[in-house]
Amino acid sequence: MADLPLPPPDPQFVLRGTQSAVHALHFCGGAQGQGCPLLLSGSLRGLVHIWSLQTRRVVATLDGHGGQCVTWLQTLPQGPQLLSQGRDLKLCLWDLAEGRNTVVDSVHLESVGFCRGSILAGGQSRWMLAVPGSGSDEVQILEMPSKTSVCSLKPEAGTRPGMPMCLQLWQANSSPRPLLLAGYEDGSVALWDVSEQKVCSRIACHTEPVMGLDVDSQKARGVSGSAEKVLAVWSVDEQQALQVRRTHQLTNPGIADIKIRPDRKILATAGWDHRVRVFLWQTMKPLAVLAFHSATVHCVAFAADSLLAAGSGDHRISIWSLYPHT
Repeated sequence: MADLPLPPPDPQFVLRGTQSAVHALHFCGGAQGQGCPLLLSGSLRGLVHIWSLQTRRVVATLDGHGGQCVTWLQTLPQGPQLLSQGRDLKLCLWDLAEGRNTVVDSVHLESVGFCRGSILAGGQSRWMLAVPGSGSDEVQILEMPSKTSVCSLKPEAGTRPGMPMCLQLWQANSSPRPLLLAGYEDGSVALWDVSEQKVCSRIACHTEPVMGLDVDSQKARGVSGSAEKVLAVWSVDEQQALQVRRTHQLTNPGIADIKIRPDRKILATAGWDHRVRVFLWQTMKPLAVLAFHSATVHCVAFAADSLLAAGSGDHRISIWSLYPHT
């Protein structure tokens, strides 16, 4: 008799207390020698909660978005600073050093959509920021912290991809040039050369809006999900051409978020069907379906120590320990 698959595990623990849907998650710290990581969560009510994973309690609450949904959280590599993006058309830069938890700067956003920003760290405490632009189909690139406008990326003449839905700034191993992957409303994914302000390649990955994507810069390979029942895996060659490598059919439609784990072994998807799905990144072999939540899972995040967090419309954050690093 063939071995039956193991049942999916239960969460290691669950964080409660956001009192509204969780739309953004980000782990902070927790790398070797840094002790237990903190988890940052952004809620529909506009609050950012900072959680201790040791006490499993909120250690600080940040209120900078006027009650409007927090859609993206990102810490900066050069120090205890946090970016939070909200549907109040504001991106806040917080100073988290020594418990200050104050907004030290902000960027006014032109688009009220759900498209999350993206950063690319540079040298000498400078970094690049990509956010939705003033035109409905544009992406704005800023140099930070000066907030200097680098360029506005407008689709090629004759194309109408609609709004950018998700963004990922990155650099290929073969070149230091900043690149941007953008998923659009028409289901396409485009690769931009930011310096040249041009589209290197565009592929039709999906028939519905691209809701989430992530890229493995070492393998120059990425994955995207949309409002439909398909995950698309694609690659970028040395001529900066995108190519669909495979697709994976899902049981139910709707992917809200996708994350590849930092060690590039597994990936997780956040589903409209209340489920988190875990795949082997190399082959897209399904590994687990985590059916804990009772509403849409809006976001997933991995910690450096392989913990997985999922945030849902049921006001809960589940924490999972899956397939630890080998």
